[in-house]
Formats: sequence, structure tokens, C-alpha cells
Amino acid sequence: MSCPREERENLEHILIGPYGVLADSSRGRRIEEDECAIRTCFQRDVDRITHSKSFRRLKHKTQVFLRPEGDHYRTRLTHTLEVSRLARTVARALRLNEDLVEAIALGHDLGHTPFGHAGERALNRIFEDGFKHYEQSLRVVDYLEKDGHGLNLCFETRMGILNHTHGSPDDTCEATVVRLSDRIAYINHDLDDSIRAGIITEYDVPERIREECGSRNSERINTFVKDLVENSKGGKISFSPSMQDTFEFFHSYMYSDIYVNPVAKSEESKVDGIIEKLYHYYSSDPGALPEEYAAIALLESPQRAACDYISGMTDGYAMEKYSELFIPFAWTVK
Repeated sequence: MSCPREERENLEHILIGPYGVLADSSRGRRIEEDECAIRTCFQRDVDRITHSKSFRRLKHKTQVFLRPEGDHYRTRLTHTLEVSRLARTVARALRLNEDLVEAIALGHDLGHTPFGHAGERALNRIFEDGFKHYEQSLRVVDYLEKDGHGLNLCFETRMGILNHTHGSPDDTCEATVVRLSDRIAYINHDLDDSIRAGIITEYDVPERIREECGSRNSERINTFVKDLVENSKGGKISFSPSMQDTFEFFHSYMYSDIYVNPVAKSEESKVDGIIEKLYHYYSSDPGALPEEYAAIALLESPQRAACDYISGMTDGYAMEKYSELFIPFAWTVK
């Protein structure tokens, strides 16, 4: 009798096309494990990421706007979920491995700092080895999760997470789908959030974007996804040349008018001070770190441990620790 995992692996040979990754052809894990009787290896990766502490912390990490007032702005977690859904839609249409796509998408931002890219820039400037959130995401799943044991994910999941920003010549089609879905998601939902915040109005959006992509968030996303599916052939995942040109115009507009907008970024100057003071405090006194990070200070360096600890913080926790360490408490004379 075959088990559910084996039945699913056999079914993948029918459902997944010639350019997708089959679970039973995975290059495996860093530490060999017995297979699960129920789930394929990529399904297990999805579950391990979803149940991780770093995944849960994403709900309290900034996407673009620092501490916005309102319940409907994206966080790092909702961004991750949107990327996952877009990527799975594309993967199914192209007969790729949806489970692998989901695992990469859910894990791609686990190493992101508090305060979004402002926090990333601050750590990159301070930490002598430099800091990139995609490298930290791999470090999270390889070393930091499960009290230093890591999640022991499959090779394909790990490389998809590592290369989700810039890509690699060795990328699987699934990894490329996640990378492009990440871009589709963030330019569209960041524009949507900017309109909601009153930073721009829908009429400020360039006419080219409204005409070629649509005037509503759902229309714009559908336009990009449809083009990506229709133009990805022969194992090459790509937009049509005209849509690629539109995407680059859209992307440039977001950077020139949204991501550097003084209204949206008015509080970011304070991030450098918070991150820098926390970093210098913990790197100079590693005994103040939680036990698992103090161990990293001994094995690698206090600076590496401080970087790992701070990058894993949520926005609120970073501000709480900053307040606890550097802002005097009120006192009374009894």
C-alpha cells in the first residue's frame, strides 16, 4: 500500500509540467531526514515556515509605512500572504510545483528587519559584514529558528528564499515566479496603501499606469499576472516586452513619488538612531542578549549576535527595548 505522500508524488508526475520541480526529485535537506508518510518534502517546508516564530513576527513588522494609523495597511505578513497567493496562481497556470512556490513565498521575508527597508539600510550601514534581508532570511531558516537548529528546509526552498530579490541563473521556475510575484505584489499594494493614506489620489497615478494596467488594485494585479502567464514559455518565466517596460515605468514611479515621499517617510530618520543604539549596546554587552543570541556571540561574534537579535525584532519590540534601555523611567520619592 502506498502512503498519501507517495500518491501525491505520483500525481505530481501528471500535474506538474516539464519545467516544474517534482518533490521526489528534490536535492534534499542539509541534514537527511526520514520522509513524512503524509506530506511531500515541500509541503513540510510550508508547514515548518508557517509554524515558525519568525513567521508570526511578520505581522508586527513594517511593510512601507511606519506605524500607520488604521487597520487596513499592509504589514510584512500580509505582503507575504499576497505574494504567496499570486505565486500559487501563476504556478498552477504554468503547471509548476505550487507547494515549492508557497514555501519560498512564505519564507522570503523572514529575515526582514523592523521598520522595513529603513531598518535594513540602518543595519547594513552599521554591521561590518553588511546586511541584506534576503541573506538574513536564509540565515533564519538555516540557523536561527528552533533555538539555533534551523528548519532544515529543502535545497530548492532555501535557494528560492536567498535569491528572491535579484535572482540567479540557477533559479528554478518556481523561484522566478515568486521573485516576480513579489514585485507585482509590492508595487501594487504599496500604491493602494499610498492612496488610502492620502499621500496621493488615484488621479495622481500616471495616465500610462491607469491605461495599461487599470485604475483599481485588482485590475492592475490581474493585468500583470495574465501577461506573465501568457508570455512564460519553454521554461522561461517573463512578462511580454511591452509589459516589462510598463512594469519598469511603474516601479520607477513608486520610487520617485512614493518610497521617498516626505509624508510617508517623515519618521524614518528616527529609525537610524534606534537601530544604531540597540546595535552598539548589545554588541558591546553580549551578556545582555537572550541566551540563544549570547551563544552566537561566543561562536561567531558579538556583532553578528546583535545583528541577528535586532533584525528579528518587531517594530514595537524594538521601540520597547530602546525605551527600556535609553529612556529614563519616571520616579517618585516615597
